[in-house]
Amino acid sequence: MTTVFASPDDLAPAVGTHLGHSAWVEIDQTRIDQFAESTGDHQWIHVDPERAAAGPFGATIAHGYLTLAMTNQFLPDIVRVDGISMGVNYGVDRVRFPSPVVVGSRVRGGAELVQVDEVSGGVQAVIRITVEIEGSDRPACVVDSVSRFLR
Repeated sequence: MTTVFASPDDLAPAVGTHLGHSAWVEIDQTRIDQFAESTGDHQWIHVDPERAAAGPFGATIAHGYLTLAMTNQFLPDIVRVDGISMGVNYGVDRVRFPSPVVVGSRVRGGAELVQVDEVSGGVQAVIRITVEIEGSDRPACVVDSVSRFLR
């Protein structure tokens, strides 16, 4: 279920709030191969299932940056800010990849609102997104995503 804020002004009082989770998404080899093709990163641990089966993870794994890119899919499922002229990705403050995503795994994002600051024309929000791997105690990715919501 999406957490909805009626306006950017409603964000600051919610700092420290867990905003919810996205739906689960399976990371299949087609998605990994498409990311490799788009980025030119064809390292065997990502795109060679036969060689990867004998490698350190027992199968291919998603690129770390594919896992990071998935946060752009997850975030709109988790949170929406109404009453804005535009919302933009402003960047990230910190990214970590504690655990690999093995092909066939399901992942989802969870988000917490960690900081809100006034900026010219709106607010800037730092949302910590944790990409969880179904059945794992360790996350695949933790990122402090910075968004601007303009009035």
